[in-house]
Amino acid sequence: MNIFMRQLSTEMGQDQTKQQIEKGLKLYQSNQTDKALQVWTKVLEKTSDPGGKFRVLGCLITAHSEMGKYKDMLKYALDQIDTAREMEDPDYLTEGYLNLARSNEKLCDFHKTVSYCKTCLNMQGTTVSLQLNGQVCLSMGNAFLGLSLFQQALQSYEKALRYAHNNDDKMLECRVCCSLGNIYVHLKDYEKALFFPCKAAELVNDYGKGWSLKYRAMSQYHMSVAYRKLERLPDAMECCEESMKIALQHGDRPLQALCLQNFADIHRYRRDFDKAFPRYESALGIMTEIGNRLGQAHVHLAVAKCWLLLKEHVQALDSLERAQALADVMGNKLCTLKAHCLREGIYRSQGRQEELREQVVKFLQCVEELELYCGMCGESIGDRDQKLQALPCSHIFHLKCLQTNGTKGCPKCFKNSMKPGFV
Repeated sequence: MNIFMRQLSTEMGQDQTKQQIEKGLKLYQSNQTDKALQVWTKVLEKTSDPGGKFRVLGCLITAHSEMGKYKDMLKYALDQIDTAREMEDPDYLTEGYLNLARSNEKLCDFHKTVSYCKTCLNMQGTTVSLQLNGQVCLSMGNAFLGLSLFQQALQSYEKALRYAHNNDDKMLECRVCCSLGNIYVHLKDYEKALFFPCKAAELVNDYGKGWSLKYRAMSQYHMSVAYRKLERLPDAMECCEESMKIALQHGDRPLQALCLQNFADIHRYRRDFDKAFPRYESALGIMTEIGNRLGQAHVHLAVAKCWLLLKEHVQALDSLERAQALADVMGNKLCTLKAHCLREGIYRSQGRQEELREQVVKFLQCVEELELYCGMCGESIGDRDQKLQALPCSHIFHLKCLQTNGTKGCPKCFKNSMKPGFV
């Protein structure tokens, strides 16, 4: 009898936990975030059910991610992985490691992100954990992009896209399209940079009736960046305003910061520095608060460009130093390359030959490390707007080179496979 009563009590407790989690979700979906957090925090304090604890920690992780409270997100992710280890369930472990990867991705600790993603992919779980593999590949791709490893990032995004198609996961497909748009912004193929977030926006329109508005906001933001790069500034402003409106409604601080930076960039393109500088400052404030170091580095680079246009070289060099310090800590070689390139221009204009030579050498080293050159013509990739094409191996070439010369395989892969022979 006692055993029966204990079992009945446990089942009732589990049901109550589930009901409270659902109550929190309804509050969260109706934009009552504080009330939802109160409900979930109470569940976390009271529940003795490991499964319920794991699920409520998942809710807290998602909420803190969207609010930009990344350190709290990481704290809950560490609690969740401890809970998963106690349960010894591979599906829970996979989800736990994925949330650890995402937390570190948000905090720009990209090497840890890649490590946790690899752990996820090596887990021998059931069908449930296999369905998470697409999200794992997306997070890994974002981390590789954060490390400026473009080939590995493209490979991961392609895998994520395959998982999305195989599982008919339109939400994942939408997120991957936005990330692909982002990588082509960095590689300066602005047609592709616009194509992918436009595809994401189509998915939102066609399938996103019950989705969170963050998907619309995300696609609009990435479209805005591409429009700005294409110098279609009214379109860029319109998309950014739409994204910012949703970000403000939902208290999405990370997206607010990105939109502020993009508004500032639009004003910089228009040479309206009185509007650009305060928006950069606001973006930097939020990014510093939430721990987005990559965003901070990008803002410092953009501010340096403003100072250069104003011919204020001392302030420009100060901003570049700040950008490079952040880039070096994260391992983002593209930011480092851009800082060397901009410094090179300053030292050339000032006739400072010794510093100029140093920057040229460092710039060329970065180009070599990043493999930012076409394997056919040998010219740079990513120094101006050009149409690019990735082969199935994810090596990137100028589209015109592939069309002109044709190829039966990847020249870079062929070169790497050549081994010295001994007679």
